[in-house]
Amino acid sequence: MNARIPVGLSTASVWPQPAEAAFALAAELGYDGVEVMVWADPVSQDVPALRRLSHRYHVPVLAVHAPCLLITQRVWSPDPVVRLRRSVSAAKALGARTVVLHPPFRWQRRYAERFAALVRALEASSGLAIAVENMFPVRPLGRGRQVQVSAFRPSIDPTDIGLPHYTLDLSHTAAAHMDALEMAKRMGDGLTHIHLADGNGASKDEHLVPGRGSQPCAEVCQQLARNSFRGQVVLEVNTRRARQTDERASMLAEALLFARLHLDLA
Repeated sequence: MNARIPVGLSTASVWPQPAEAAFALAAELGYDGVEVMVWADPVSQDVPALRRLSHRYHVPVLAVHAPCLLITQRVWSPDPVVRLRRSVSAAKALGARTVVLHPPFRWQRRYAERFAALVRALEASSGLAIAVENMFPVRPLGRGRQVQVSAFRPSIDPTDIGLPHYTLDLSHTAAAHMDALEMAKRMGDGLTHIHLADGNGASKDEHLVPGRGSQPCAEVCQQLARNSFRGQVVLEVNTRRARQTDERASMLAEALLFARLHLDLA
């Protein structure tokens, strides 16, 4: 019998609540751990504070998401290489096995030129998986609805670079109008990490509870189980419109139930 695939909760799933709320909910609902999204929340940047939360709630840190968003370009450092190195160090200190990373932005030319070599070197020196995530295009303001631009170099598809490990994000495949099952196939044995969420194909990043959109979330989970997936599944769900704590908890309980049900069906 295959070992159970660990299911974690992203701290981004409780925004605008701080990271501690994710640890508390993960413990309450029975998640196997958390993925720490490093961003404006000071605790998300503080390794000793995160370690204390992990011990207090008996919830391990499964992964660290490097600060790659537009709003986190100065978290830890304005230099993306420094941010990545800090993320790897944080993951090692917290006992995580994975660092989640976005491809370089188009304007980060020097970083992009050395990106693949840097990822491989850091993996070799740390023993961690640096799992680069598929992204989605944007529609510039004032342009036609069909005009889409990639903000990433060389593209929104990290398999175009050729890397050891990948994160498959199903909210991003929805926004990009990409076939998630085909993307998983392209990632192949490098598929290490899943951001499980849903979307309906809107141009924005929806991060719906899985099962509430159009993505093949169930099929992806079942395929992972059939293929004896050795990575991690993390719920990265948008709950910011939850009117109260109980509503957020209900959404994240539903997401966990969906993941466990379909990961165990195969």
